[in-house]
Amino acid sequence: MQDFAGKIAVVTGGGTGMGRELARQLIAEGCSVAMCDVSDRNMAETIRLAEGDGVPQGAKITAHHADVSSEGDLIRFRDEAAKAHDTEKLHLLFNNAGIGGGGSMINDSREEWERTFNVCWGGVYLGVRTFLPMLMAADEAHIVNTSSVNGFWASLGPHVSHTAYAAAKFAVKGFTEALITDLRLNAPHIKCSVVMPGHIGTSIVANSRKVIAGVDDDALSPEDLSRARQRIGRMGLDPDQLSNEAIQAMVHEQARRFLEDAPMTAVDAARVILEGVKADRWRILVGEDAHAMDRLVREDPEHAYEEGFFTRLMGETGWRLNGIAGNQAE
Repeated sequence: MQDFAGKIAVVTGGGTGMGRELARQLIAEGCSVAMCDVSDRNMAETIRLAEGDGVPQGAKITAHHADVSSEGDLIRFRDEAAKAHDTEKLHLLFNNAGIGGGGSMINDSREEWERTFNVCWGGVYLGVRTFLPMLMAADEAHIVNTSSVNGFWASLGPHVSHTAYAAAKFAVKGFTEALITDLRLNAPHIKCSVVMPGHIGTSIVANSRKVIAGVDDDALSPEDLSRARQRIGRMGLDPDQLSNEAIQAMVHEQARRFLEDAPMTAVDAARVILEGVKADRWRILVGEDAHAMDRLVREDPEHAYEEGFFTRLMGETGWRLNGIAGNQAE
């Protein structure tokens, strides 16, 4: 698919980060976009920015409130999008929404663990299931599923549990690879790609807390503070020596660093993804750190979860343990 003009795309998680930038860049190329998110406020800002960029004649962007872990929400989103864009066809599906959280099977709650897994994996699976009839109806189509470098390296370092997000991203990677043959045999006009970003500057750290807590503001709830204290304790610090205000400042600073100190912006990440789709690449690594990590894991898989591996990784990519907390997409 060399040209997006005149096409119709669905982007999940379009309110911030890579989803927002995918929507903006698609619209700029004359592609109509239906996006969903759990934040109406963030989607309104995406639309404002897209309209400020300039919307080509014939292109249209619409916003739809939906939680991608809910099949009912996605079905409603699909039906609303079809009506709003007056179409039964879909050319591009970007299953991009994601959150962090639920790092430990032992120390974190089952609810948080499953919330993260259900958004990051379930949102992709249900997204494909829900929009497949519209993709089948198009003359050509492309599914783009966002995994992560945590889809081939299930870690944030030797001292941080990271099971829910990594398990989901491994599932997304395997699912998309399996789809290559499935689509070739049964729907050859549909292509697919798996996207594996490294550390991209997005608001996923801040947004994940809000989604898990079910809020849309920056204040930390008592439950947020309790979880933060537990995680600080597991890092070898004494949380009892820190006030609630200090804990909140640390959480907000981590989110700021993840967004502002990343080696690649969401704008550049979206550009790499769209170029990969145009080049018909099924495997799209995003960021120099993603390429370096991919190589290191392939060279020494047996030692990938030992401290020495992470030391080499930090040396080659500049990653800092306290500067990453479940990277990637939203």
